[in-house]
Amino acid sequence: MLFFVARRLGTMVLTMLCLTMVVFFLVNLEPNLKKLAISQTEMHATSAELEQWLTKNGYRQNFFVRYGQWLGLMPKVPATDPNTGKTMPRFSYCNEPTEPKFSGVLQGDFGCSTKFKTTVAAKLFPGLGATGLLMFWVLMLMIPVSLLIGVLAGMREGSRTDRTLSVASIATTATPEYVSGVIFTVIFASWLGWLNGSAASASQGITFYNFTLPVITLAIYGIGYIARMTRASMVEVMTQQYIRTARLKGLSFSAVVVKHALRNALIAPFTIIMLQFPWLLTGVVIVEVMFRYQGFGYTLVEAAGNNDIDLLLGCSLVSVFIVLITQLISDVGYAYLNPRIRVQ
Repeated sequence: MLFFVARRLGTMVLTMLCLTMVVFFLVNLEPNLKKLAISQTEMHATSAELEQWLTKNGYRQNFFVRYGQWLGLMPKVPATDPNTGKTMPRFSYCNEPTEPKFSGVLQGDFGCSTKFKTTVAAKLFPGLGATGLLMFWVLMLMIPVSLLIGVLAGMREGSRTDRTLSVASIATTATPEYVSGVIFTVIFASWLGWLNGSAASASQGITFYNFTLPVITLAIYGIGYIARMTRASMVEVMTQQYIRTARLKGLSFSAVVVKHALRNALIAPFTIIMLQFPWLLTGVVIVEVMFRYQGFGYTLVEAAGNNDIDLLLGCSLVSVFIVLITQLISDVGYAYLNPRIRVQ
């Protein structure tokens, strides 16, 4: 198992290097650099002045040099004043060094946010923490409800309960977040007035009134998807020979389900649940913008809309890391739940 984990960690590192290099190349394309230069200089600046700004701040260096500086494998070179020739920080509001220094991702320096006028870490990690809190409550609602629906539907295949729960699961899965969010807001915030249609105030204090709508909007899609997977797994387990043998021994139906079928039926849903994290990262972008909740998704949209290169790179790095680490946890957990996989 240790060799398996070490091998997967090595694969994760290579994958992160490849993906971050691709993202670094895309966000540093010429149109993006031009937009960044325009946003940081006067709007009526000439092409020569824009080019001078890009050169002064190191954006015209070799691609691999800049990528190495971002990683922290090469020293980051400060800007040079064209008039005096003295070195100066690229962005004064980030306290960047005024002399060549190894200062990149490996050293904990994610760069400077040109949109929010602060370091990337100061903006990224609080937003990530806010999204983590949102995702925690989504999972607390989504996992128990979806497993309960899937187990109840799969216990007696073809029954009225199975058909009803299956139709409800398909309906929720077929409804994207931006549709269900609008529906919930109209019903519970506008018509009934029970809940707040905005979660912007949740950063000051989370309450049932201001946090329920974004949570159920994110959870409702995942509930249907996980419930369908759990039902399919439960139906397959209930047809196995050892289940039939347990029934022939005189065990009650409930005892057979709880003691014999449930654990084996939850192996596949466990993998599906862990794979919900990449989906939650994409879904949370829509929900956070819709409800004005200033988390990771909101930060990502602001960075993309304002061509904030360093903040975009930081968000991409976090996204890749979360996707890869959840897949590793999924594989390890699946091996522990299924002895046959562990032996192989």
